[in-house]
Amino acid sequence: MRFRLLSSLALLSLASFAHADTVWLKNGDRLTGTIKLLDSKKLLLQTEYGGNIPLSWDKIKTLQRDKPVIVQRGKYEPDFPVESLKPADDGQVVVSTADGQQTVPLASITQIVPPRPFLRDFAWKGNIDAGLDYISSSQDSEKYDIDFKTQARHGMWRHNANGSYDRYKTDDVVSTSKYGLQYALDRFFDEKFFWQGRAEYKRDWIQDLAKQRTLGTGPGYQFWDNELGAFSLTGLLNHNRYEYSDGGSDQFLSASVKWDYNRYLYGQTIQFFTNGELGRPLDNTANFTFDGDVGLRYKVTNWASLNLKASKELTSGAEGNVNQTEYTAGVGVSW
Repeated sequence: MRFRLLSSLALLSLASFAHADTVWLKNGDRLTGTIKLLDSKKLLLQTEYGGNIPLSWDKIKTLQRDKPVIVQRGKYEPDFPVESLKPADDGQVVVSTADGQQTVPLASITQIVPPRPFLRDFAWKGNIDAGLDYISSSQDSEKYDIDFKTQARHGMWRHNANGSYDRYKTDDVVSTSKYGLQYALDRFFDEKFFWQGRAEYKRDWIQDLAKQRTLGTGPGYQFWDNELGAFSLTGLLNHNRYEYSDGGSDQFLSASVKWDYNRYLYGQTIQFFTNGELGRPLDNTANFTFDGDVGLRYKVTNWASLNLKASKELTSGAEGNVNQTEYTAGVGVSW
C-alpha cells in the first residue's frame, strides 16, 4: 500500500515536471517554471519557489516549452505562432511550427509571448497607487493622492472600475479637494471589437465646476491584451450634467474618445501607462474637455511598486473652467 502511494506521488511529480517549462543557463543551472514572456532581453520565468524571476537573455544556454507561444525574430519581423520550443546546442533552440522544425539562434529571437485565451472563466487584475505627504514646519502642509483601477474579465464580459481622491492643504487652506468614480462594462463580440457602457461621477469642493455626471455608450477596439500590456480605444456618445458652486447647471450631449495603454518593459520590472479621455460637446456648451494620466511604475516585489504620475484635467469654454495639472510620487500594490 505504501509502495503504491509513493509510486503515485512520484508519477504525479514527474507529470507536473514534464509540463513545466525548463531553462538551462550557461553557468550549468537549470530552472523550471512557466515562461511568461521575453522582452527587452529579459526572460521572465514564473516559479513556485521564487515568484517571477527575470533572466538575462544572453545568459541562457537553451530552453524548452511544450505549449504554444508567439515568437518574434528581429525587431521589424512579424510575429508567428510556435507550437513548442525544444532544447538544442548552446545558444540555440528548436522551433516547432505547423510547417515543421528548425533550429534557430537564441540571439535572433527578440520576443516571446504566450497566447492569452479569448474566453476566460474569470480573471481579475488591478492596482492601487497612493501618494501621502505631511510636512510640519512654519507652514504645515498635507497632501493625499489615492488612485485605484481594477478590471475583471469573465467570458465575453469585462468589468472596469477606477477612482481617485485628491486633497492638498497648507496652513488650514485647502487648495484641492476632489474625488472621482467610474464604472464601465464591455461586451466583446470577438477578440478585438467590444461595446461599452459607462457611468462617471466627479465631485470638487474647490473649483467652480462642483459636480459632473456622465452616462455614455459606444464601440471599442482592443488592439492587444497580453503579458506585455494592453491597448484599447473607445468612442462614446455621452449625456453630461454639470453643476456649479453658485447653484447653476448645464446638460448637454458630447462625443469623446477614451484610451487605455500600458506596456511592460525589462521583464515586467517597469510599466509605462497612460489613460484618459478627450471629448467635445455637440452643442458647444464647452469647447472641449480633457482628462488624462501618464506615468511609470517600478516593481520592487511581485506585488509592490514605486510610481510617478502626471495628471491633467481641462474643461475649456464652460461656465466653470477647469485647468489643473498634478504630479505625484508614491507607492502601490498590484494583483
